[in-house]
Amino acid sequence: MTWQAALAAVLVATVMGCALKQPPTRDDIKQDALAHTTVPTAWKAGGDATAPLPDAWLVSFADPMLSALAAEALAYNADLKVAAARVEQAAGLLQLASSPLLPALGLTGIYSGKSGGAGGLNVAFLNASLELDVWGRLRYGEAAARAQSEAAQADFAYAQQSLAAMVARSWFLAIESGLQRVLVEEALRATLELQRVAQDRWRIGVGNEQAVSEAAAVGSVRDLLRQTVQARDEALRALELLLGRYPAAEIAVAQGLAPMPAPVPIGLPSELLERRPDVIAAERRVAAAFSRVGEARAAQLPRIGLTVGLSALSSDVVTLPNRNDPVFGGGANLFAPLYQGGALRAQVEIRDAEQKQAMAEYARIARRAFGEVENALGAELALRDREALLARNVAENERALELVQIQYRVGSVDLRAVEQRQLAVLSARTTLLRVQTERLAQRVNLHLALGGSFGPPAVEAVAAK
Repeated sequence: MTWQAALAAVLVATVMGCALKQPPTRDDIKQDALAHTTVPTAWKAGGDATAPLPDAWLVSFADPMLSALAAEALAYNADLKVAAARVEQAAGLLQLASSPLLPALGLTGIYSGKSGGAGGLNVAFLNASLELDVWGRLRYGEAAARAQSEAAQADFAYAQQSLAAMVARSWFLAIESGLQRVLVEEALRATLELQRVAQDRWRIGVGNEQAVSEAAAVGSVRDLLRQTVQARDEALRALELLLGRYPAAEIAVAQGLAPMPAPVPIGLPSELLERRPDVIAAERRVAAAFSRVGEARAAQLPRIGLTVGLSALSSDVVTLPNRNDPVFGGGANLFAPLYQGGALRAQVEIRDAEQKQAMAEYARIARRAFGEVENALGAELALRDREALLARNVAENERALELVQIQYRVGSVDLRAVEQRQLAVLSARTTLLRVQTERLAQRVNLHLALGGSFGPPAVEAVAAK
């Protein structure tokens, strides 16, 4: 075959090569995967859907320390570095899948000498080869690798958002644990004071041993304080690990919880699947699986390749035949997979099953996304109501403690009544603090479930450096 004929074959194959089937669109995927799921026009748990979801939710807590810690975690968290490495791997695989679509060039050279001087047989051979992607096998492989790379990028974006949310929740929990410790320390001081008063009364003869025994709740409160200190240390270590630090329980945290941010617009349910990175990643995996099916089916068809070579020979040892030098040549090859024990057909069936799996995985992630938003909305509404109720409960218990302390001083009640009321106040304050922290955590969960960005682009780009 002359080089002109080879070039003509390349052009014909390029023009006549079969067109790739396009993967299902986003709407097609939603219609197929969520055929049994009716997406409502508004969130069932309530919320403002009249405006789009805002960006930079992390700064809505008005806590510069929290924003700084999120940036630190993005830079040093090991799990996020694993996700970033997967993005790099996917980019490399895409480059690998794209390379067979381009000609492969190779150069071979041989130089040999002889005894007593230079010379010998010298050969230089330049070879170019190209597989004609007539059936689209290589292009399907490239499309699958590209979709897989896009899925890895979406996974990385979701990993960033999840890490920022984990840092925020851990930050609030660390602050809460410190505040819980303060509450228990106050209760311990009050209990010690009651014990001292009971002992003084017994010593001067106006009390009795029973009153002193009733004031023996000091040990229980001290045990509770020890548990609270341990919980605080564990919360600090968990936060430090997220930041990539050594877990020494030494990180400084704020002295109080951030105020609850104002309600945010939450958008429409139909917009969720187009915004959440993990749903987008699942969608791209469906596209990748679709292309893998096309690749497997095309692998059952013949492969056609072209080769072109240029060679030059010289020798001072042997006499070469008369010929033009250098020599240009070309050729074509055909490989038809006639029988491979059913392996190629099995590969198609495997890829078909993987496509079904990817579609089912998309449905699972999409439904989970809807559920997380509805749960976060419902929890935020319930916690808001609970906080109001618990705040009144704290006020009522504190007033009751004041009254029982007056009754104790005038002798109308015993010490046990005061201790019980003190414990009731501690319990009420502790529960209120827990609910206030949970409200902040649920707001974080809501932002994560909605798929909104957690910070300015400069903050979110830190981990990509």
